[in-house]
Amino acid sequence: MATTLQPYATTGQRIWFYTFRVLCGLIFFYLIFPILVVIPLSFNSQDFFTFTPEMLRLDPDGFSLKHYRDFFGENGDYSWLQAFGNSIKIAPLATLISVSLGTLAAIGLTQPHVPFKRQITALLISPMIVPLIITSAGMFFFYANIGLQGTFAGVVLAHAALGIPFVIITVTATLSGFDTSLTRAAANMGADPLTTFFRVQMPLILPGVISGGLFAFITSFDEVVVVLLVGSAGQKTLPWQMFIGLREQISPTILAVATILVVVSIGLLTTVEMLRRRSERLRGMSPS
Repeated sequence: MATTLQPYATTGQRIWFYTFRVLCGLIFFYLIFPILVVIPLSFNSQDFFTFTPEMLRLDPDGFSLKHYRDFFGENGDYSWLQAFGNSIKIAPLATLISVSLGTLAAIGLTQPHVPFKRQITALLISPMIVPLIITSAGMFFFYANIGLQGTFAGVVLAHAALGIPFVIITVTATLSGFDTSLTRAAANMGADPLTTFFRVQMPLILPGVISGGLFAFITSFDEVVVVLLVGSAGQKTLPWQMFIGLREQISPTILAVATILVVVSIGLLTTVEMLRRRSERLRGMSPS
């Protein structure tokens, strides 16, 4: 798809050129509109989920940081902070496991001598394909049999299983442009496999590893279905607390939490894009 309209374009090409961009703009607006509504509502001075007349008039009295202060427990309710703390504990551990196992799996699956690579890959990325409720139910019955149901370790391992496919996909994509002659050269110079991995291979695939880790972190941090089934009240995460806030308490603090999560997600996705571009430059796929 051309990014600029050529001077010799026909009338039909000109119509399609502008129509395509209008359609893309409408789709983008449709996807971004809920966020544009939630963010202003998070500054509502009242306990409403709608715009008050003061907000519509842009009256300063209609805006407040009340819901953000409630999130940080200034009203005496620390349930939001406790849930946030649980998410901060669970997500990094799950990400570490996902990155470790997913990177090793991706390296192994890119080797030419590994049999049944397609079948193994399909099995490892199945948590992305199978409906989450089915995966969660399977984890529930499996954990109940081995004694991990309702434990911190069980939630971490469950989130790690959901994050591994993202690591495998991103690292495999990075390894597709990796020059294997570099590892052979390192071996010829006397480097053992472990040294070759950390000194030669890892620096070049690091952007893909970090990108997969960020996706795994976001998946764990935003996940609610699995933790509802395999977790307990002691592992109540931030999405779980948001679910309770919608179903039972109808707490407007959800708006502030949603805004915080949007800002965090934008920051993480920006980091992923920067790492992707860096990876392309290192692999010679884009100009520096």
